[in-house]
Amino acid sequence: MNKEFIAAINQVCHERQLPKEVVLEAIHAALVSAYRRRFGPAPGITARLDLETCTAHIYCEKTVVERVTDAAREIALEEARRIKPDANLGEVVLVDITPRDFGRIAAQTARQVILQRIREAERDSLYHVYADREGEIVNGTVQSIDSQQVTLSLGKVEAILPRSEQIPTERYSIGQRLRAYVSEVQKTPRGPLIIVSRTHRNMLRRLLELEVPEIYNGIVEIKAIAREAGYRSKVAVAALQEGVDPVGSCVGMRGVRIQSIVNELNGEKIDVVAWSSDPATLIANSLSPAKVLNVMLEDESDDKTAVVVVPDRQLSLAIGKEGQNARLAAKLTSWRIDIKSISEAAAEALAKVAEDKELRAAVAREQHLITMAREILQEKEGTALSDGEMQALSQVVRIVYEAEKALEKERAALRLREAVLRALEETEPSESSPRIEHTEDLLARAEAILAAKSAEADEEQPQEAAASLGEGAEAAESPEPEAIPFPLWEEEVAVVMEETAETSSQAENAPQEISLEEELNRLQTPEEIYAWEDEEEEDLPGGARKKKQRGKRHELIYDEELGAYISHRRRKPGRQRGDWEDYL
Repeated sequence: MNKEFIAAINQVCHERQLPKEVVLEAIHAALVSAYRRRFGPAPGITARLDLETCTAHIYCEKTVVERVTDAAREIALEEARRIKPDANLGEVVLVDITPRDFGRIAAQTARQVILQRIREAERDSLYHVYADREGEIVNGTVQSIDSQQVTLSLGKVEAILPRSEQIPTERYSIGQRLRAYVSEVQKTPRGPLIIVSRTHRNMLRRLLELEVPEIYNGIVEIKAIAREAGYRSKVAVAALQEGVDPVGSCVGMRGVRIQSIVNELNGEKIDVVAWSSDPATLIANSLSPAKVLNVMLEDESDDKTAVVVVPDRQLSLAIGKEGQNARLAAKLTSWRIDIKSISEAAAEALAKVAEDKELRAAVAREQHLITMAREILQEKEGTALSDGEMQALSQVVRIVYEAEKALEKERAALRLREAVLRALEETEPSESSPRIEHTEDLLARAEAILAAKSAEADEEQPQEAAASLGEGAEAAESPEPEAIPFPLWEEEVAVVMEETAETSSQAENAPQEISLEEELNRLQTPEEIYAWEDEEEEDLPGGARKKKQRGKRHELIYDEELGAYISHRRRKPGRQRGDWEDYL
């Protein structure tokens, strides 16, 4: 009996692919349910199964107390020590309450609980198995077909192939074996829901890993995949090891490797191209089997666009049926691709040169090529071009494109410069107030320097300095033709002040002829200072004349070292440039 019981447990574990512990746990739960079904609900009920003797025991948890008030939950200390000799008050002991017979109804309950628990454990096991296989390829058999989905049998579980994940050109039949890509696994009360796909681009990746050992081992890496299921796919591959041809490794000897994948996908065409870090090279490779003459990239904006020039005879091949080849190349490279024939591109380039004077000046050095391209287009209109003629036209297209881009950058830089200057003018304060303050600062510094140098100036000097400040302020308040940034304006002011001072010094600081006898008559002491003012007449209405002071002052000072009188001419401190002396 013992061996038969253990053999039955092992058989269930093998058939259901469950661990032995899961089956034993289900038996324990069934025994507890059977006891409660027979004797009513009771707290703290547990079951144990002895595999050596194949006997089951039911235990109840009871608390050790001095005086029992609830026999179902409490036990006296003396009885507890019979079960467990070292039991103390407050401890929980397990009391064996195994009945002699559960009865027929309790046995049926135990059977149902065992089956339910094993079924739930089997569902959880299947869910975890296929959840780990998500993103892999599984083999299945078509079990049923309807208008919305195809049901595949994967053995103990079924998978669903929705209509949206089916290849449009495929037709399925009952019992047909299929490979499918596990795209999603969901957990439901009825078991795992497995959704598979035949159109996912990663299915092509997994098929390449299965058929090409270099990809599986990591020698060749798949960089990008673009796929239109059932029609055409493009795969970009790169070698991670020197000396390995990535395209040849994927295609195989006489295309045997790639042909098996084509057969699996019901005749879907697969183009394997070499990956390149250069976008222009990658775009040219992705448009295979068409030949590309020129690739011009425009990646300055968020919308990356590539203008591709191909021979006239291969324009339709590059675009593909209903634009399929160009569309797949755009998906593979993540660039927007605009395909033009060489004749169209060259005609557009020559038209731009003829219309734009700046562009014409920019390509003046290549005028002989432009003339040659114009002659080629005129002579070969409507006829096929030779390889040399296509190369010449391609070179002209490239030259005009680069010149146009250079002009666009130059114009953008000029616009940016104008915008910055306008912003500076808008944020700069008004023209008058800051320049008055700056002019006053310049005059104040000059006044301080002159005051320090001429210690023997008289009391009238501060008033004249104040007058000079007023004149400087009036000059600063006068409107200026244009706003100049602060550092440049300061340098210009300094230059203008120096030129004005030099001119006035040359014109006004000429030696004055003074009569010594006239001055000696007015001289009282050698140290006395004489000053006078030049006068000029001013015409008044009615023929009258009025004397007008010119504001120029002179001084006579006796110099003991020279032994002569010196005539000084005092000017405004802000315009004084140096000492001027006139010997008598």
